[in-house]
Amino acid sequence: MELCKKEISNTSKYKGVSEKYCHRELNHTGRCSEYPYLTHLKATHKRVADKVVRDSTMTTGAAWKSKDAGPNRILRWVMLLSDEELLQFGLDMSLMKPGVVAKLREKSANYQECMLVAGKLASLVYQMPDAPACPDEIKNYLEERFGAFTENSTTCIVCREPLSFSLFEVAQRGKAEIETAHSNPRTHSDENVGFAHRDCNIAQGNKTLEEFYEWIEGILVRVNDSNN
Repeated sequence: MELCKKEISNTSKYKGVSEKYCHRELNHTGRCSEYPYLTHLKATHKRVADKVVRDSTMTTGAAWKSKDAGPNRILRWVMLLSDEELLQFGLDMSLMKPGVVAKLREKSANYQECMLVAGKLASLVYQMPDAPACPDEIKNYLEERFGAFTENSTTCIVCREPLSFSLFEVAQRGKAEIETAHSNPRTHSDENVGFAHRDCNIAQGNKTLEEFYEWIEGILVRVNDSNN
């Protein structure tokens, strides 16, 4: 699919870092849109639509506020800038703990990669058990860009159990029961992203899925050996 790619108004203080553009099909009618495939979710399940945008474009940062903790949320493509360039936006990386800096850098990705992730996440949302019916226009758009839909096919990328859409509405102490996750936590791309149970995502930590499964296998082997 060839996209419109007309530049969209950008009021962010980081607009000079990367311009935003229209992701509707070339020669479309009507207004340009950065997320044309989220119009239905924005109207029916705004929290889910907001999560898709937030998780695809923003780093997780720190859960608390302090000078050395770093920003709680920041655009992933901004973290591609050098320390000197970030100073121009009031972000002094030298004031942050090395672990925080490494985490922020690890979460960086360019604008194009983030937009592909957003589309992939939207596609996965509509393929969840209990998901709202996807309007034909949006389904056709997502299928052309990210592959054919298979009903009820979205699973946790860690434990592989089906992920119900209803989990988006379940939260404990402000934490959602479903999170955006990565097969390789150090790569933010549409081929590497998915959803996972919060507990599964926490358990995986900074390991790749392959490393995590090997770690679990080693535990099971040692447990079995100790019981024999």
